[in-house]
Amino acid sequence: MSKRQPLSQGLSASLAQKFISDPSSVGDFNSNESALSQTVPMAKIQLPVKQPRRYFDPEKQQQLTDSIQEHGILEPLLLRKLENGNYELVAGERRYRSAQALKLKNLPVVIKELDDKQALQISLIENLQRDDLNAIDETEAILELLAIEIDGTTEDVASVLHRANHAKTRGQELEENVFLQFQKIEKVLAGVGRFSPESFRTSRLPLLNMPEDVLRVLRAGNLEFTKARAIARVKDEVQRRQLLTSATGKNLSLTQIKDEIAKTKSIDISEESEIPATVRFTQVVKAVNQSKIWDDPKKRRKLDKLIAELKALLD
Repeated sequence: MSKRQPLSQGLSASLAQKFISDPSSVGDFNSNESALSQTVPMAKIQLPVKQPRRYFDPEKQQQLTDSIQEHGILEPLLLRKLENGNYELVAGERRYRSAQALKLKNLPVVIKELDDKQALQISLIENLQRDDLNAIDETEAILELLAIEIDGTTEDVASVLHRANHAKTRGQELEENVFLQFQKIEKVLAGVGRFSPESFRTSRLPLLNMPEDVLRVLRAGNLEFTKARAIARVKDEVQRRQLLTSATGKNLSLTQIKDEIAKTKSIDISEESEIPATVRFTQVVKAVNQSKIWDDPKKRRKLDKLIAELKALLD
């Protein structure tokens, strides 16, 4: 994956630049107080309840641990003071985990006064700067940033994107409040620099609805999201797991994966075709009679049309 460019526009751009490029400059943001590096006991640092990063590559984490063991922590962690007297980690979780593994007693830190919203923004933006960021973590981080910006939930973000697309395809105007939210979303995505609202809606939102087994492989960075999206369409869990194993173990191309899916579908069709047509017809009629399809006007119209087509075939 290519090296990610720093956020230059949009949500908290100046904040992102200061905290990511130089953690010691945090005192410049919304405060004139000094933010010099100091040390804090490991026992007084706690992780945030809401952590943007879900997956840590074991090999890369061990490399960082080895480096810290040899050279120490070269860049201080960013913390904020809590009411209980402890400190919450805002940025630098990989360094924190390595320090835990090495059982270090005191860590170099920068402490800054931040509210919940600012702390989450910084954590999310730092997460987006990672070179090894997988598609799921990236999507979730961007969604959280967008939710903060419109002062809503991630579901609200998805709703705005879908409503904007619906209005565009029908040549309609958006309601004023939805339009203002869409403008904020557009601005943040421009700052991220990798998506338009429409490309994010069509290529990234569907990823979050994937089966859990596919999400685990994707989150671990073992599969490209285009391949994962294709495999996620396989409904049979056993066949899907087998395909995931083949795709990751043999490094199958997207074309090869689609060929395997096609073979799976052909097997399903051939197995069903072995049942006599008269038996299948009887089964369908029985299922229709036992269903509540007759109570649904829309479904009943479709059924009436199918019956008419069947009658025409008989005639």
